[in-house]
Amino acid sequence: MFIQTEATPNPATLKFLPGKVVMQTGTAEFRDAETAAASPLATRIFAIPGVTGVFFGYDFVTVSKDGPEWQHLKPAILGTIMEHFMSGAPVMGTASTSAQVDSDEEFFEAGDETIVATIKELLETRVRPAVAQDGGDITFRGFKDGKVFLNMKGSCAGCPSSTATLKHGVQNLLRHFVPEVQEVEAV
Repeated sequence: MFIQTEATPNPATLKFLPGKVVMQTGTAEFRDAETAAASPLATRIFAIPGVTGVFFGYDFVTVSKDGPEWQHLKPAILGTIMEHFMSGAPVMGTASTSAQVDSDEEFFEAGDETIVATIKELLETRVRPAVAQDGGDITFRGFKDGKVFLNMKGSCAGCPSSTATLKHGVQNLLRHFVPEVQEVEAV
């Protein structure tokens, strides 16, 4: 098994591509070892000292760190991912798959369903694929008073360039296609 790695715009995260499907549908994010209990793979990665976050996309795993340099962490993470996939163990525990995947409730005013549908379509077709290339994800959280609220996950959470991505990329795109959008904010 050969696992590729890619740098992300966030220097505290690294993207691992195992050449296999990681999450068939949705995404999953773990910010600590306690929530990682929902995933055998995330639990194994969190056992490596210095790991602070794990994010699963369709065909990648993004790992966040605090402290040690990547040249010290990368071999242990590569070995852990390889051992996990070679063992045939599931990525997610059976009962917990739906609990971690996009669990936040959406909010918007009655009557804004058409606006929200357009926002979601733009996010799904134009924003999320680009963000996934960088090892992250952006999902719709809500819309109120002209403001779109988005969840930033994986390498996007805490990324130094995430503000620029939101304000100059996503906000401009949504304002162009949806005149009702005035501002975009991360939650």
